[in-house]
Amino acid sequence: MKKVSFLMFAMLSLLLILTGCGKDKEVSTAGKEEESDGKTLRIVTDANYAPFEFLEGDKVVGFDIDFITAVAKEAGYEPKVESIGWDPIFVEIESKRADVAVSAITVNDERKQTYDFSVPYFLSTNKILVPEKSDIKSGNELKGKVIAVQTGTTGQAAVEKLLGKNNKNIKKFENNNLAIQELLKGGAAAVVADNTVVEEYVKNNPDQKLKVVEDSKAFKEEFYGLMFPKGSELKPEFDKAVNAVYENGKYAEIYKEWFGTDPDLETLKAQQ
Repeated sequence: MKKVSFLMFAMLSLLLILTGCGKDKEVSTAGKEEESDGKTLRIVTDANYAPFEFLEGDKVVGFDIDFITAVAKEAGYEPKVESIGWDPIFVEIESKRADVAVSAITVNDERKQTYDFSVPYFLSTNKILVPEKSDIKSGNELKGKVIAVQTGTTGQAAVEKLLGKNNKNIKKFENNNLAIQELLKGGAAAVVADNTVVEEYVKNNPDQKLKVVEDSKAFKEEFYGLMFPKGSELKPEFDKAVNAVYENGKYAEIYKEWFGTDPDLETLKAQQ
């Protein structure tokens, strides 16, 4: 009898524990978990874009990750960052299976038709990555040459504007790492991508003898924003939180840690 009673007691206790756990957490269709001590957001990225987001072992790190962590906490949320690839980011946000995307995403009119964006948080421009001995000195000199880009980016759009949308000389890759590898093995004359990405690559890989070419006439200023599903209630909360980390100095601290210089906050604020 004692053994039976003990077994029944143990089973009852386990049932109570499981029931209690089930009440602590609710998952919405947008992928947001709400816990008794806070709210967790599913944040998606493509960790192939150093120094903004990349992998150290199995951990996603980078400027964007530190930034979204600071902003989410300022807004009262706990961020859960997942690297899912570039194209899936847009699918997950549009279908509302993710709450926020942060992945050096340029805000433009085409994207704004489908998604909502926060106030800008980073100033960028596309630049040209070429071998040190290359004679390419401007965007116009890309014409007639094979150019590697990451598919679905403003780098691709900028090159298509120069060479033509269906130009066979534009090679498209899943990420910039693959595009750069194509350049290194001689399959392309240049890579066009965001300035910080190519500049950091050159700095961190001096043995590969590459250089960065700037052309402000061919490539205009761009601004990154956090991306939300259309109509997301999080946008105004995060706009407020972004401005808060501007004002309390946290943004400048993160920026200087990753890039070694102070951010141009006045230009960012002027875009709001």
